[in-house]
Amino acid sequence: MSGMRPTAGRLHLGNYHGALKNWVELQGRYRCFFFIADWHALSTMYADTARLRENIRELALDYLAAGLDPERSVIFIQSEVKEHAELHLLFSMFVPLGWLLRVPTYKEQLRQPEGRDLATYGFLGYPVLQAADITIYKADYVPVGQDQLPHLELTREIVRRFNHLYRPVFPEPQALLTEAPVLPGIDGRKMSKSYDNYIPLGAEREEIERLVMAMVTDPQRVKRTDPGDPQRCQVVYAFHRLYSAADLGRIEEGCREAKLGCVECKRLLAQRIEEEQAPIRERRKKLASHPEEVERILARGAERAREVARKTLAEAREAVGLA
Repeated sequence: MSGMRPTAGRLHLGNYHGALKNWVELQGRYRCFFFIADWHALSTMYADTARLRENIRELALDYLAAGLDPERSVIFIQSEVKEHAELHLLFSMFVPLGWLLRVPTYKEQLRQPEGRDLATYGFLGYPVLQAADITIYKADYVPVGQDQLPHLELTREIVRRFNHLYRPVFPEPQALLTEAPVLPGIDGRKMSKSYDNYIPLGAEREEIERLVMAMVTDPQRVKRTDPGDPQRCQVVYAFHRLYSAADLGRIEEGCREAKLGCVECKRLLAQRIEEEQAPIRERRKKLASHPEEVERILARGAERAREVARKTLAEAREAVGLA
């Protein structure tokens, strides 16, 4: 079980290599539920929802174009499965306030000077909704990176408390740790839509070339004949480690011995990214031209999700004494 929030703008290569590509691979080994977390988006975007439906459509296109298969996975919109909300309410009755106040992301986000008022019940309580998202399907595994382990541990604590207070209903979900490569943005900062320094998933060839050519390079390599240092060329080198692993040694040697200029190095990188992204781009265009098919996939996914969620919620209500 996993999901992403439909925030403004398309997913980018950081999202793809950090999570989405791994999800596609997991489809072959597990029964997977992947959702579009629109309620979670409201926890920070509650004041501006004009583009929420558009963002949901864009994220659905990204999911499907990247390779999530509705025949192998359940793909749906979170708010279309109301059972998430009721289980969240049941959990919220017994989750101590202190558990939520110590969540690392909560404290970090409050320190961000973005001008948003996040001192809300929804933002404080989003980890409880997150726990409901996971447990409503009795998920055994949640694919996460090392930095997300505290969030999953809170879900496990909620499960333990529910099972102790009432009766065992939920399994404790385990972390499916993924070694996701961290891609920097083209300016060297973290790749982020808010920084506008990203390469969109399924970008056009011209856009890929333009953005790659704008990447910062070794500041000490002024002329083509100057020897370079791949470690100082952090952005381009980080991408080459991912996209050119088979001939990384040749690229490193070419840089150090001035056999390979920065422009040539970037053109090679743009070509490798284009080879990966071209099929994704074509799938996305085909899906975008048939919006009714995307709507059908999401509606069918919500039906399949509700079938499971209803049964789990009935067990939880009975355990609490509401049924």
